[in-house]
Amino acid sequence: MDVYTNLKQGERGAWISIFAYVFCSILKIGVAILTGSAALMADGLNNTTDVVASVAVLIGLRISRKPRDRDHPYGHFRAETIAALVASFIMLYVGIDVITGAIPSMFNPDPVAPGMIAGYTALATSVIMFGVYRYNLKLAQKINSQALRAAAQDNRSDALVSIGTFIGIAGAQFQLQWLDPLAAVVVGVLIIKTGWEIFRETVHRLTDGFEESKLEDLRSTIADINGVERISDIKARYHGSSVLVDVVVHVDPELNVVESHTITEEIEDRMRRDHKIYDVHIHIEPEHDRARE
Repeated sequence: MDVYTNLKQGERGAWISIFAYVFCSILKIGVAILTGSAALMADGLNNTTDVVASVAVLIGLRISRKPRDRDHPYGHFRAETIAALVASFIMLYVGIDVITGAIPSMFNPDPVAPGMIAGYTALATSVIMFGVYRYNLKLAQKINSQALRAAAQDNRSDALVSIGTFIGIAGAQFQLQWLDPLAAVVVGVLIIKTGWEIFRETVHRLTDGFEESKLEDLRSTIADINGVERISDIKARYHGSSVLVDVVVHVDPELNVVESHTITEEIEDRMRRDHKIYDVHIHIEPEHDRARE
């Protein structure tokens, strides 16, 4: 399965998130109006901002599928990473907004408890969003999509927000109004933590960062290939959901062009088979130490 096919599958996950958020926001806002639940209203309005995040992911995935052109000889794959970065900004904003809205409520709780239908609505939508989270996470792992993985984390955060809303509404039935803002603060912290982790990962990738342990795995795979005498340099970077590898390989100087080319084909085949890497730039050098023997 190639990168473009994976990106098209990722769009399906983004669309599912959009439909789920639109449904949940309309349901929550409608029930909040009927029951007078401020917590459920805030939860519903939060879902409307999540529609924006999911649309950003969808746009990023669609741009990533555009073929190479004169201005983008490597393609448009990094649009996916930028989409994940936008999603992280929205998550950080939502987390901060949840906390800043909850802290004043801890000192001035609403004395009127909304009906439990509002709480059950929040609980039901949390189950829906957790199901969307599981689907998108599994799909993101299958197609190795950073943007869809960010969308999945956003789905999980919204499921947690709705659980916090349910706890607050349930607590209000027993005059425990402080439970609502406390749960909101805890959930807000979790959202900020998730948003920060996505932000840190996307910035690391956009600045051509690559994990040292993964690079060593690539080096070991290439070093095990028959005919490879030595690896003098190897670099890798993320390009959206794909990885670009540059490697300098030393071989027996007595090999002819065809034999050296066979080694490069074996390297490319092992990268595809073992690491799902489809773009490897290989530079062949003669092994001078062996030539002097």
